[in-house]
Amino acid sequence: MSEQTAAADFAALLRELKDRSGLSYGVLAKRLHMSTSTLHRYCNGDAVPADYAPVERLARLCKARPEELVELHRRWVLADAVRGRKGAAGVPGATGDAASADAPPPEAPPATPVGPTITGPVGEGPAGEGDEAPGTTVTDAGVPAGRATAPARRRTRTAVLAGTAVAAVAAGITFAVGLPGGGGPDGDGDGARNRPVGAAGATAEGTAPASSSPSPSRSTASASPSGKEKAPARTPAASAPADAPSQGSAERSGVPVTVQADPYAWESPCSQRYLVDKPASEMKPPPVEEGAASWVAANGAVSSGQQYLRLTVQGTGPETVVIDGLTVRVAGKRAPLAWNDFAMAYPGVGCGGGVPTRAFSVSLDSARPALTPDPGNQDFPFKVSESDPEVYYVTASVSAYDVDWYLELKWSSGDRSGTLTVDDEGRPFRTSGNKGRPAYEFPIGGDGWVPEGTTKLE
Repeated sequence: MSEQTAAADFAALLRELKDRSGLSYGVLAKRLHMSTSTLHRYCNGDAVPADYAPVERLARLCKARPEELVELHRRWVLADAVRGRKGAAGVPGATGDAASADAPPPEAPPATPVGPTITGPVGEGPAGEGDEAPGTTVTDAGVPAGRATAPARRRTRTAVLAGTAVAAVAAGITFAVGLPGGGGPDGDGDGARNRPVGAAGATAEGTAPASSSPSPSRSTASASPSGKEKAPARTPAASAPADAPSQGSAERSGVPVTVQADPYAWESPCSQRYLVDKPASEMKPPPVEEGAASWVAANGAVSSGQQYLRLTVQGTGPETVVIDGLTVRVAGKRAPLAWNDFAMAYPGVGCGGGVPTRAFSVSLDSARPALTPDPGNQDFPFKVSESDPEVYYVTASVSAYDVDWYLELKWSSGDRSGTLTVDDEGRPFRTSGNKGRPAYEFPIGGDGWVPEGTTKLE
């Protein structure tokens, strides 16, 4: 068994237990006294714990069954036994029989590692110093350093380690058979990699010339040139613009900037709520942020009280593009939804989050909603390019209405200028007030939703 296969099998079972528990990475990491990033690495297969103790604590916290504890221990032993090849291959000369760094791996099957989806605010430093834009998938073309297949001369030693692993598993079975069972409600934590990403519709204004070939961009964006050319109809409801967005035409129209909107971002679990037209008895546990898109789609949920957007703005070429501003447009207003209100935070669990540097707020109750920068944040304009993207965070609050809305982003570059319509893949964003609605929370370790405020905290 290769290192990648053993680590992947181990991580897959960890993720299954974690997702089924319904607990977020932050909650689990806090209870395990480890960092959230470390827990992410374990569950993604990027690292294997050197000790089994934290793995067992995690499994018990997720209420793993006895047979799952046995299987988890078996997979950890195998992953721990074969991962020694990584260090030996990555550091030539570390052991007496380590191969030379220049020796090609014999009969190594080709590997195509897929880079992770990195989410988080973009750094303010020069290009290359900040994190990748949220939602951007970065794929490495080559094999990561230290992942080369070990030379054949070490296969004998690996076989011995694997034999040791099997013996350790046999011993672990005797230990784990008598462990108490557990189980928890099925969480909805999957969907992080399949999260639908909001597309940015664009209407080019001014003197933006048409382009016959698309410009390279990792962001999801779309545009349709203004004037007489028609785009496929995917218009938002009510008073949405007549020129509808069309997927992928931003580059064809020569627009030098793309926008990727994530309407499923959370400022923190404590602030995130959803309205759902279902009784609490039919609802699954709250998701983690990575699974919010799937949970919302499955339940027909609508953001309750406020909605938190993450916008990644990036140029399509080396030229600098000035982002002149964001304008809020209301596509429709109705009475607030008479649905049940579900809180995403677990009672008694503290919440925390980063402080974004490009944060804005808007009240959708206003007759003319307008974005204002949060205290300590600068206002527009900002500059972006392909190598220096920006991330903007928008908090839209509402109490008296059910509102359909979208954003218009104004840009300029040299003698060109235009407007991008930012929405949820051709549909307006939707946010509804929740005053007076029945509210529910999900206790940690509970088996169902209960009225908010009734959970007894230890």
